[in-house]
Formats: sequence, C-alpha cells, structure tokens
Amino acid sequence: MSVGIVMLIHTAFGRAEQVARHWTRAGCPVVIHTDVTVASKAYADFRERLSDDPLIRFSRRHRCEWGTWGLVAASQDASELMLAEFPDVRHVYLASGSCLPLRPVEELIDYLAERPRTDFIESATTSEVPWTVGGLDEERFTMRFPFSWRRHRTLFDRFVAFQRRVGYRRRIPRGLVPHMGSQWWCLTRQTLSAILQDPKRPTYDRYFRSVWIPDESYFQTLARLYSTNIESRSLTLSKFDFQGKPHIFYDDHLQLLRRSDCFVARKIWPHAQRLYDAFLGEAAAQNQAEPNPGKIDRIFAKAVDRRTRGRPGLYMQSRFPNWGWENGLTAGKYSVFHGFAELFEDFETWLARATDAQVHGHLFAPDRVHYAGGQTLVNGALSDSAAIRDTNPRAFLTNLIWNTRGERQCFQFGPHDTPSVNWFTGRDPNAQISIVSGAWAVPLFRSNRDFADLRREAAALQKIEAKFLDELRSPDVKARIRIWSMAEFIEAPMEPLQVIVDEIGQKAQRRLTEAPRMADLAGFGQFLQNLKNQGMHPYLMGDFPVDPAPRRGATPAKKPYLIKR
Repeated sequence: MSVGIVMLIHTAFGRAEQVARHWTRAGCPVVIHTDVTVASKAYADFRERLSDDPLIRFSRRHRCEWGTWGLVAASQDASELMLAEFPDVRHVYLASGSCLPLRPVEELIDYLAERPRTDFIESATTSEVPWTVGGLDEERFTMRFPFSWRRHRTLFDRFVAFQRRVGYRRRIPRGLVPHMGSQWWCLTRQTLSAILQDPKRPTYDRYFRSVWIPDESYFQTLARLYSTNIESRSLTLSKFDFQGKPHIFYDDHLQLLRRSDCFVARKIWPHAQRLYDAFLGEAAAQNQAEPNPGKIDRIFAKAVDRRTRGRPGLYMQSRFPNWGWENGLTAGKYSVFHGFAELFEDFETWLARATDAQVHGHLFAPDRVHYAGGQTLVNGALSDSAAIRDTNPRAFLTNLIWNTRGERQCFQFGPHDTPSVNWFTGRDPNAQISIVSGAWAVPLFRSNRDFADLRREAAALQKIEAKFLDELRSPDVKARIRIWSMAEFIEAPMEPLQVIVDEIGQKAQRRLTEAPRMADLAGFGQFLQNLKNQGMHPYLMGDFPVDPAPRRGATPAKKPYLIKR
C-alpha cells in the first residue's frame, strides 16, 4: 500500500462512488470529504453505499466555497485522517469527485514507488505565474478578503478598492515566500505530515484564512519549507480557458485524454459514459510514458484562440458589439476601384478578363447593388436591394467577402455611393484601393445638362471625394492604397493598370497586351476651364491642360512581322 487518495466531493455521487471503488480495488485507501451543503439524506445514503469497503473513510465536513478557506480545511482534515488510519501510505494524492483515472492505478503506484521522496505540486512565485485571472497576483497575499467573490461580488470589489486607496498591506509571516499553483497535488507522507504538524501551523492557518483562493497557495507555499525534492507540476490533467474556468471533458475527448499520458484528469462530465467505461474498465498495461499534458496543449491553445478571436472576417455574436474584437475586418482580399469605370468604357469586362476575378459594378450605388453579370442574388442570399444593403453596409460587405471566400472580389466605388463604408475599407488590411481622383467629372462632361446644374453637382462631388481622400490619409488606415490624379493617370495608363493587375495576382504575372477603352476626352480640358470660369475650382483632376497633348502609351504597340525575300 503506497498511495492514498483524498477525494473532495459535492455532487455526482454515483460517479464518485464508482471512482472510489476503482481506487480501492487497486489497494489504494480513500478518504472522502463531502461538502457540508450536501443534504443530510443524500450524504447518509452515499456513506451507507460505501460502508462495505474497508479502505474508505469519511472526514469531517466543511463548507467548500470556491476561493475560500473551506477547501484547505477539508484537505487538511482528510489528509490527517489518511495519515492516521493508513500508516503504510507513502504518497497522498488529492483529487475531486469529478476526477477520472486515465491509466491503470498500478501504473501510478509503480511510478510513485520509483520516486519515494518526490512531491508533485505546482509551486511558483507570483512573478512567475502567467495564468492568474482577475487582476490579483501579489495582492491576494497582502490584502484581506472577508467577502465571498461569488456571493458578494460588489462588496468584494469595493473592499479591494478601499484597501488599495488607503494603502493597506498585510504582513506575510516570517519565513514564508508565497507560491501559487494547481490545487491538485500529490505529496509524500514526510512533507504532508510536516505541514500538518508544524508548531507554527496556527499562525500559518490564520494568515491563509484571509488569502484569496488559499487552496492554490497554502500547500504550494508550505511545501517549499519542508520538501527535499519538489517537481513543480501536477500529475492531474486540468485545463483552463482564458477566463480561468476549467475545461470540461466529454465523450468525444476520449482519444485526446489518452494522448496526454496523464494519470488523472478533471473535470469529467458526469454523463460521459464512454469515458468512464473506457478508463475504469481498462486492464493494466505496461505504459512507461511520462505524463505529458504538453502533447495536447497545442490543441487547447488553438481552441482558446478560436473561441477568443474566431475566424478572420466571421463576426461571432460574442464579439459583434465590441469594437476592435474582430479577428480581421473581412475574410479575404478584395479590390476597390474609384474612378476607373467612369474613365474607361469597358473597364469591368476588361479587368475580369485580365484577372479572372469577380468584377462587380457599383455595389453601393443609390439605386441597387450592381453585381457582376447583372445578378440579383449572390452567395449567402445577398440581394441587390439597396434598402437591405443600407441597413448595415459594413455587414453587407463583410458577408459578401465571407460568402465568396476563395474568389477575388472587385467593385467600383464613387462619390455617389453610400459613404458609410469608406472608413471601414480604409481600416481593412485586406482592401486594395485604387483611385483616379476627379474621374467623376467625366460623366458630367459627357452629359447633356444645364451647365449651372453641372457646376453645382461637380462642387458637391468634389467635396465628397476630398473628404474620402482625407480619410484615406489617416495614420489608422491599413488598406493598400494607390491614388493618381486624372491628369497623371491618363499620361501613361498602362503602368498603373499593370501594377493593379499584378497585385490582384489571380493569373501568372505577364505584361499587359490589351488596355481598356478610354472614354473620349476631347474637350474635357475646356470643360474644366468652364467650371473654373463659373467659380468652381476642380483641383482633384490635377494639372489638366485645356488642349491636352497626345497621351503616351495610348497607341498600342505595333506587332512585329516578317518580310520574305
């Protein structure tokens, strides 16, 4: 007889009985502590069912509320009873009613027999502990906590704030260096008896009664005074999420638990019948593997990351109301073209042919959503209704990119369109925004309207575009942005078009041999001069001459040919 098991139980008594008998069948004595809040009849029935097992004892009951002294008192009384009733026990293993042995008990007995002087208890100083949640590290040892964190949260928080304000600081008993770690330990008889029989125990107990979550620091601190060989790790697999709450293991975690090679795991769902059948029914096997919960840490880390960050561009309910909690604004890269559809007559068709991307018209036009090919409904049941889109334009764009993952989306944008997505696309690292400033004037130039109306509209559109360009120059902008003035662009249009197509990267990079057909701009310079003469200064087009010189690169290069002799 070498290992004694102390079990702290408050619920799921059927499972606790099953596990307790599993321990005793292997010759391990068990001392059970049952929470005082358990009904007397339920406790009496539970005790009666186990009365036939000579290796099972019941210790004095305490109220075990999370974060309070009761958990330590329960462990102390149960451990004292274990040491008194079973003198052959060499190690005492602390477990809960929701713990489940993952390997045959004989392997645990042999493992500890090879390490008779080793204490397995996670024990680290507050400066070395990265897992504390709640903002209290060193302060849990230097303040008092008379109020329950769970039942009296407001009083707890206010009393902590009061102590901080007045600068209150408790004195730590001489010789103690506070350590923290997992509650679930396995200590040698020598170390445990030294802790429980220390003449200074009343002083230590009085101090730790006012420490927050003492079950994670009492034995972890005192073991450092008496142990000759501490392995700062727990033999129990116990995983916690980012909020400090324990992970619960279900039936579908069977293979995951086997891979850990740990001796015991918590917290097991009481109705995980498959887990209890698999691990409590397995015969002894010669598995000499060292317990290594690190094997599954990567899986838990990915699960925590998925829970806290989600998938890029997919807005989860838990993060939707919180600004900045999204994991990427959109799910994939896309391109926004400002002024190109106005400057070129067949730009959308040409770009789709050059890149194999999905090229839409003005998705945020005031009349409707202009999907590629004139579609009225696209992936995700996104309709072309402007009213539905404008209910939440940013969600519309996010849904479009998410629902078409794997296909590059391109769309046109202009001063007439819904402006509420400007800042959104500017902040999005997935956005590639290409702008020919002032190109909105081309449709006005080609329209047959009264010049006074054109002047007023030109002034309004220029004001909208100027504001948009100012937003894109903000230091918070993360999109890939290229801006050309109209005069600069038409001088050599093939160079910026080549850059745009290469960035989209849907096809293998090659030199463009075909350009989109540019609108006829004969007389456009005079049109701009007329606007100036009427008192409206169109400065976004750049230095556009009244009679522009022929554009370089506008004439396609001649094809080479052979001359036969």
